[in-house]
Amino acid sequence: MHPNLSFEQAPPLSVPFRHFRTAPWLGVLAGLIIAWTGPDGFESRWTSATLAVTHLLTAGFMLQAMAGALLQFVPVAAGGNVWRPRFIAAITHPALLVGVLLLAAAFLAAPSLFRPAIAFIGLGIATLVAAVGWAILRTPAEGPTIVAMRIAVPALAVTAVLGALLAEGLGAGRGWPLLEMADVHAAWGLGGWGLVLLAGVSYYVVPMFQLTPPYPKRVAYAVPALLVAILTLWSFRLAQVQDGIQFVMLAGYLVAAGFGGATLNLQRRRRRKVSDPTLLFFRCAMGSLIALFGTSVVFLAVPTLGGEPRAPMWLGILALVGVFVSAISGMLYKIIPFISWLNLQGAYAPAPAPNMREIIPEKPMRRQMHAHFVAFAALMAAVVWPALTRPAGVLFAFSCGWLGWNVLCGIRNISRFRARRPQAGARSSL
Repeated sequence: MHPNLSFEQAPPLSVPFRHFRTAPWLGVLAGLIIAWTGPDGFESRWTSATLAVTHLLTAGFMLQAMAGALLQFVPVAAGGNVWRPRFIAAITHPALLVGVLLLAAAFLAAPSLFRPAIAFIGLGIATLVAAVGWAILRTPAEGPTIVAMRIAVPALAVTAVLGALLAEGLGAGRGWPLLEMADVHAAWGLGGWGLVLLAGVSYYVVPMFQLTPPYPKRVAYAVPALLVAILTLWSFRLAQVQDGIQFVMLAGYLVAAGFGGATLNLQRRRRRKVSDPTLLFFRCAMGSLIALFGTSVVFLAVPTLGGEPRAPMWLGILALVGVFVSAISGMLYKIIPFISWLNLQGAYAPAPAPNMREIIPEKPMRRQMHAHFVAFAALMAAVVWPALTRPAGVLFAFSCGWLGWNVLCGIRNISRFRARRPQAGARSSL
């Protein structure tokens, strides 16, 4: 167990769990939209269906899971005191949920919903950034994880501001450079917020849960710093500075691939050689980061391929499903049993608490993992063979639903364990 964990600052389990419970079902909705719209909705990144699915995964699945993880991780692992976490979660969770559902509806059929969608999402993100950002800023802890989080949280704010401007431009018909703004918005969201936060959390949990050596300090500090520098250069797209922009993008993919390669190398050197679902999910995510770099090189070297309307779809599925849905799924399967086991210690003392493997058993985790891999492969294949789009969407919805069911079963098991041996000393509730 990591020696620097501050369990006395842990929020009630209901704080992260309300976010964790919701995230997979937004993935289900994304998969159903893919199946409903079929090949026509998968023609390019700019179709209404693709935009709705993209935001259900980014502002829905990813943001819900990452918000829950931050509200748990910052107090326990980063030593930051989040003010009234139950109150914060009571704002962030419903605001982000309502906002992303309105945003998906706005893309699909009702542009008038852009403004209320942004109002709800803006409220949720502003609350999260203020609460978590203040806690991270004030923590006395140091190290690459803290540096990464101090970059990722402001990057989320930048992403939200750009997204609000884009929604206003779409909803009100503003004459802004929307395509360039969309590229910058996506880069800050996936690279500055998503990948930097994933890297920062990985620096902590990969050695802890997967029993690997620690990340080399030079790599750990370099990844967030390089990514934010590259994103700053990429942002000059807004000023119509186009020379060399593809090579800036390639540099970002190279840094991401370097992080992926470093993680795979550490996993190769782990002390425990058994491959559990969390390890395999992470291997898929890191392999997808490397594949993003390799694909971007091919697209740059062969302009006829890179210029295909479906080329961005290939990159998007690699990033969203291959990297983030995979990594988050693996994290959920490890974080939920771990923090639940810690919480049960108080209820069962002095007797031992139930084993972590009893909270979410490995068999349903592994089977859901296989379903995810099949869905991921089907979505990638659907980019090349559009006839596979509908079954790929169904498979993805099924895999996310299975993930959601496993999470719910895990939370239900915790309630059952607590009812079996209730003690007054238990610190938190569901």
